[in-house]
Amino acid sequence: MISREDFVFTIGYDGATAIVDGRAKKEYGKLGTMALAGKGLYRAAFASALRALADGADADMKAFIAFFNEKAGTAYTTAEELSRLFGVSIETVSRVLVLG
Repeated sequence: MISREDFVFTIGYDGATAIVDGRAKKEYGKLGTMALAGKGLYRAAFASALRALADGADADMKAFIAFFNEKAGTAYTTAEELSRLFGVSIETVSRVLVLG
């Protein structure tokens, strides 16, 4: 699996290669899930929570869902719903290409 920072700032995939936004990774890569959400980086925050969930920790996902629902006036309850909303899912990759 790719690093958390690479996953959080992946903007898409080209085959088995993850394409990563290098500028965003450099500026925000060390921030946690809720710090990203607080800056309005909802897609990155969701990716961070999803990665934590894949690693066996669900606290970030619960906190993010509550935060996002409050901000957006929505009623999402599962990571699957938000995965569809943000277009973020765990993928198997063999390479990372960092742009910028």
